[in-house]
Amino acid sequence: MAFLAKMINGARNYSTPARKVAVLGAAGGIGQSLSMLMKMSPNCTELALYDIAGTPGVAADVSHINAKAKTTGYFGDDQLEAALTGCDVVVIPAGVPRKPGMTRDDLFAINAGIVMGLITGVAKYCPGAMINMISNPVNSTVPIAAETLKKHGVYDPKKLCGVTTLDVVRARTFYAEKKGLPVLDVDVPVVGGHAGITILPLFSQATPSAELTDEEREALTDRTMNGGTEVVAAKAGKGSATLSMAYAGALFADACLRGLNGEKGVVECSYVESSVFPELSFFSTKCTFGPSGVEEVGGIGEINAYEQKCLDAMKEQLAGEIAKGVEFANK
Repeated sequence: MAFLAKMINGARNYSTPARKVAVLGAAGGIGQSLSMLMKMSPNCTELALYDIAGTPGVAADVSHINAKAKTTGYFGDDQLEAALTGCDVVVIPAGVPRKPGMTRDDLFAINAGIVMGLITGVAKYCPGAMINMISNPVNSTVPIAAETLKKHGVYDPKKLCGVTTLDVVRARTFYAEKKGLPVLDVDVPVVGGHAGITILPLFSQATPSAELTDEEREALTDRTMNGGTEVVAAKAGKGSATLSMAYAGALFADACLRGLNGEKGVVECSYVESSVFPELSFFSTKCTFGPSGVEEVGGIGEINAYEQKCLDAMKEQLAGEIAKGVEFANK
């Protein structure tokens, strides 16, 4: 486990601006692992762990890790203000997880209200913070967050991001395994949304480039689209993709922190307000992060005929899920 010691000890002489990160939903399956990983980030100097209950114990546990972020637990509505005040990045994995037979759409009725309440808190107590939305269904919860922030007069599209990093992590892993490539050298952009057919890995743009048969391309695309369902089935009703999601969420949050700190060339795929397709007000593509948040939203680049077919097939569903979020926030 020498890599852990290297990671933590290497941060001792790593000078960064003071940055406060809040994890909302920190006592949950994703939140606990995500909290631990954020504690280990050299770019996080203060960590606020919030949930409806259980966070004092999680915070006590995480605080014993010998990494520099000061860690405090908060719980209940009356402590949300203290958790959020002064935050630079707010990561939101709160809500119920997927269970066997559930789609992300099934989660909507429960998680939509939870997200709206938490975003209202962000609007009041840290309106300038970057928001990393993990709570599903992301295709709808990000529009809910945008509409809620607009109502409070604090919406900044550069600061609101849907976390689709797990789709990228899966695409990289599956592609590397299939073609026998070193996984740490692989990159695969993933565009669209964060549910089923709205997830589109662009293997034609993967690096390093490796030839795929039609069958391999379809199988890899389908597995990436349905990676969450694969994990739910494998856990046999006892959980969803919590560990890999925590890893992906920490990667993305750390990228946001590095951008805020002025690091150049910080690029991650993210589901953000976009003009790539006029009929889709939110869409995931490669984004460049900087001191003001999302500083550039990229296009999709050149794609092949199979990817174009998948892109055309996703648009109606994604547009409907965006509209559902907007409608919920404005009802």
